[in-house]
Amino acid sequence: MSRPSDRSLSDEDRVLWNLVARSAKPLKGKRAVDIPEPPPASMEDAMETVAPKPAVSPAARPKQIVSHSLDRPTYEKLAKGRLPIEGRVDLHGMSQEQAYSLLLSFLHRAHAGGVRYVLVITGKGSSSGGEGVLRRAVPAWLSTAPFRPLVSSHDHAARNHGGAGALYVRLRRHPAKNP
Repeated sequence: MSRPSDRSLSDEDRVLWNLVARSAKPLKGKRAVDIPEPPPASMEDAMETVAPKPAVSPAARPKQIVSHSLDRPTYEKLAKGRLPIEGRVDLHGMSQEQAYSLLLSFLHRAHAGGVRYVLVITGKGSSSGGEGVLRRAVPAWLSTAPFRPLVSSHDHAARNHGGAGALYVRLRRHPAKNP
């Protein structure tokens, strides 16, 4: 197996590597190597825009972030397989910071590649009846500033694509790809 000459990892590869590295146990007699946690500052900044602090006066209130859902004909075409899902990303088992950086890098690459429809798999949450953290957080993230230039609309997936544990995401048209 040959190694690529470029030694830098993409954001997605870095997240996956950190997941694998954290699950590894050191050999007997060897010390574990500390793996630095990537700075999650961008996610926290984005979450502040989703839940803004209350304003003093009603006139000074920030605009509410409106989530645009897919139109009905598009949703039905995706659900029945008549519109292709050109990419998918699975966020199962990741922390919010890992999922956020992976989702953002995935959507940047998909948008740059001219992809229009992707499936984001969040999972349904714990079996104890609580709604999953990523299931709640991902739709909120998609309405924040870092995702706004990429995402046109999103909606829960049809049952055959994961139902409430997945989202259809329509990406904006890439300016260079427009006819």
